[in-house]
Amino acid sequence: MDSKLKETRLDGGVAYDGRFLKVAKDRIQLPDGKITDREFIKHPGAVVILPLFDDGRVLLERQFRYPLGREFIEFPAGKIDPGEDHLECAKRELVEETGYTATSWQFVCTIHNAIAYSDEHLDIYLARGLTAGEAKLDDGEFLEIFTSTVPEMLSMVKAGQITDVKTIIGAFWLEKILDGSWQPAA
Repeated sequence: MDSKLKETRLDGGVAYDGRFLKVAKDRIQLPDGKITDREFIKHPGAVVILPLFDDGRVLLERQFRYPLGREFIEFPAGKIDPGEDHLECAKRELVEETGYTATSWQFVCTIHNAIAYSDEHLDIYLARGLTAGEAKLDDGEFLEIFTSTVPEMLSMVKAGQITDVKTIIGAFWLEKILDGSWQPAA
């Protein structure tokens, strides 16, 4: 990293402490020596699961998202609990949200979806060898699951029907994985 661009934290702390999110407000020194504030959301991190059936279809969810007041098409995902192993979180979330289990798991990549105002990261996992079971949704969680092909997903991205960033990135990864040009980390 180029140290000429580094911003240095001087002090600060939590400005808001919610059940799910925290907002930090820090006083920082800019590279030119000036002092300013930075406010950002502190997030525990999350996982995203790319559930891939043997026939090339993928498992997706439709879920209402309150901040934007509408339904979104997404890959299964969920927040990492304190001290929880990220892969174990992915396995837990897949069962909770969809009822499916997988026999094969591969780490794909880590993404940072809101770098200007959040420290959130999402670890993406590819899940194969899917077996149906009973979903165990969290209290207050409502969603529908359905399947799609990757080309159908990409058409939905192009048409603006899928706008969720983690799902778009997952669809692009799956396209590359299925055509053999990219492989997840070993």
